[in-house]
Amino acid sequence: MCRNIKLLHHFEPPASKEEIRDSALQYVRKLSGMRAPSRANQAAFDRAVDEVTATITRLFASLESHGPPRTREAEKLKAIDRGLKREAQVRARVLQNMSRQR
Repeated sequence: MCRNIKLLHHFEPPASKEEIRDSALQYVRKLSGMRAPSRANQAAFDRAVDEVTATITRLFASLESHGPPRTREAEKLKAIDRGLKREAQVRARVLQNMSRQR
């Protein structure tokens, strides 16, 4: 999935309309393969973004959440931790490959 599409459900404060629309735009871009549609396709592209935005907004309104709301700061720290772990794994693989080549 596209890196720019972020988890938006069950946050405090809730995701804004702009955040939902931005994710919908990234989703439509990814699936259509178009970053910027031609003038001939612009209306269909915009309609798809609007429909995805509306669908996700309805989905969020109907979902039940059982745990405490997420915070953006905690999610940011988790992402940093995942990145550090991934970097350590890549470094270990590179070092292992370098030692094999000697």
